Amino acid sequence: MQHSISERCRNYRNFAEKSLVRRELCTIESAPKMKKVLPLTLICSGCAALLPATASALSMSPPPRANPQPSKFVLKDASGKATSVDVIQSYQPTKIVRPFVTGGRQLDPKLMRAATIAEERAHAHSRRQCWHAVKEALLASGVISSRPTTAYAKQAGQELVSNYGFRQLPVSDPYQAPVGSVLVYNASRAAGHVEIRTQNGFVSDFRSKTPSRRPLLGVFVKS
Repeated sequence: MQHSISERCRNYRNFAEKSLVRRELCTIESAPKMKKVLPLTLICSGCAALLPATASALSMSPPPRANPQPSKFVLKDASGKATSVDVIQSYQPTKIVRPFVTGGRQLDPKLMRAATIAEERAHAHSRRQCWHAVKEALLASGVISSRPTTAYAKQAGQELVSNYGFRQLPVSDPYQAPVGSVLVYNASRAAGHVEIRTQNGFVSDFRSKTPSRRPLLGVFVKS
């Protein structure tokens, strides 16, 4: 029995030692495999992290323009010679038909003051008081020292020349009248019209970008 027990103990010890060696061998043999698997895992993880960013960058980039707008249009004239013109990309919302004007150097500077006063007091639409408004502006600016007495607007030019030292300019185009000048218009069966030239239009009891359509009697200024 003692021999049998000791023999069994020896066999068990041998079995245990062999098991430990195999475990060590398994651990040693599996180590190189782990070294190969680890770099591969890191590379795959890096690719997975970069792919979403690359896809996002591609989706955010604007699409390329297929046919850009040309800046020149090429054509042939009547003689067959090739020529080009600029392509208009946009239009101006408002077009200046007539240029702005400035006051004449030899005119009384108070005339420009009269134009400013009349424009400040003017309404958006006519109230049929054009000569009344021009009288008030000329008087308030000091161009004249007393109030004109004529009733009709078409009589304004004659009274300004006779009583207040005005003179008539050789101007037939209202747009060429200097700032502060008084424009008088005729009317066969009406009172006529009178207005003062401003820097960007015309004013009486109302302001306007364009002159009156009535026949122009004259443009009057004071030196």
